Amino acid sequence: MIEKVLIANRGEIALRVIRTCQRLGIKTVAVYSDEDYNSMHVKKATEAYHIGEAAPAKSYLNQEKILDVMLSSGADAVHPGYGFLSENDDFARLCEKNKINFIGPTADSMNLCGDKMRCKSAMLKAQVPTVPGSPGLVKDVEEALNIANKIGYPVLLKSVYGGGGRGIRLVTNDKELREGFETVTSESISAVGKSAIIVEKFLEKTRHIEYQMCRDKHGNAVHLFERECSIQRRNQKLIEQTPSPVVDQKTRDRIGELVVKAAEAVDYTNLGTAEFLRSDDGEFYFIEINARLQVEHPISEMVSGLDFVKLQLDIANGEPLPFKQKDLKMNGYAIECRINAEDTFLDFAPSTGPVPDVTIPAGPNVRCDTYLYPGCTVSPFYDSLMAKLCTWGQTFEESRTRMLNALNDFYIQGVETSIPLYKTILETDEYKNGQLSTDFLKRFNIIERLKKDLKEEKIKNSETAVAAAILHSEYFKSRIQNSTQSNSTWKNKLD
Repeated sequence: MIEKVLIANRGEIALRVIRTCQRLGIKTVAVYSDEDYNSMHVKKATEAYHIGEAAPAKSYLNQEKILDVMLSSGADAVHPGYGFLSENDDFARLCEKNKINFIGPTADSMNLCGDKMRCKSAMLKAQVPTVPGSPGLVKDVEEALNIANKIGYPVLLKSVYGGGGRGIRLVTNDKELREGFETVTSESISAVGKSAIIVEKFLEKTRHIEYQMCRDKHGNAVHLFERECSIQRRNQKLIEQTPSPVVDQKTRDRIGELVVKAAEAVDYTNLGTAEFLRSDDGEFYFIEINARLQVEHPISEMVSGLDFVKLQLDIANGEPLPFKQKDLKMNGYAIECRINAEDTFLDFAPSTGPVPDVTIPAGPNVRCDTYLYPGCTVSPFYDSLMAKLCTWGQTFEESRTRMLNALNDFYIQGVETSIPLYKTILETDEYKNGQLSTDFLKRFNIIERLKKDLKEEKIKNSETAVAAAILHSEYFKSRIQNSTQSNSTWKNKLD
């Protein structure tokens, strides 16, 4: 049984894992860079070890250094969180070699999932529908051009080693494809040191819908329902919700069966996510498997009543799933807003620096996973995600209204945030009516609507300030008059 877990990560996900381990009586080991020596996850873990400089390559991506800490601390398991080494099959294999329980899929399964082309072939063999495109890796730009002209523009150029919105380019003609091919190649080499590209048909007005999948070491598999992740910027998710407004129970069951097939096709164990694009005609196309815990897992926890980290630990311990698909039911509606430190009006550029003060929203059915505290710093070395704000309601409208109230209560001093953007989105009729798509921001001119909202709020605040000043002035005028009258009365008494 797992007794001590090293969390090979930082920030809110490290804290998330620590909380479940504490509840289960499992010791935790934190690792930290120069930049994170004063971070919350360092303080909350049972023990903590310094692993290097701020740059990820010299700390959170340094496999040998993290292995040294695992061995010296006596950790018998490692939780990779998401990002960094979470989908690095070399790291998973290093753990396996040193008999350290990697809380996730096997190295071989992770390798298969991470190779988009091999994974796509496995899905086709399992009769899971995939997006039309190249049958294999394209060897050069000329082959990419031939395929693009055959399936028709627009197409996506995708590095099989990409992820998180990187290594992807949308192209609409031959000229853009030639330029994009070179860009995607260099991005992939810069990110992971190698490149391999596939071509896929770009489906317009699509929804990004993913399914949480779960499979134990005994071959038992279930899906834990869907999440709608269509509101994005630069192929990275901003707002997620569950259930999806376009997935009824019949569709949920049908796609869920495909998800179980997908997990079996790559011999997946532990928790993972099968991601799909839903076209405007209602068809679902598999795009990839994320072989780790997702950022947005809290909303699935809220509607399922399960602790996903506990589930991960149980599976890693070799325990069979304690339920079957028929035992699982969705309860209510949940929404997650990713609170990012970025400037919406500067093309979502990162905003970093000290956070002198912060107020975290709270209340019934409000959950905020965050590393923030008064006096902390948002570092330029890491991802811009500061917090995941989640709300639950018996109805979608209850969850949406609760989210708006929570966003209004969220105060972060010192950096620009995505909070104003989310307030604008949640108030639009398009969002309320479930008209979601991956081009939501552009399609419904959200940035311009945000500017209008902020202008109106500024005017309203200005009018309120003027009204307050007038009241303030009248109050003191009254005080002066009363004081004059009082002094006059007192003087008469003296006379």
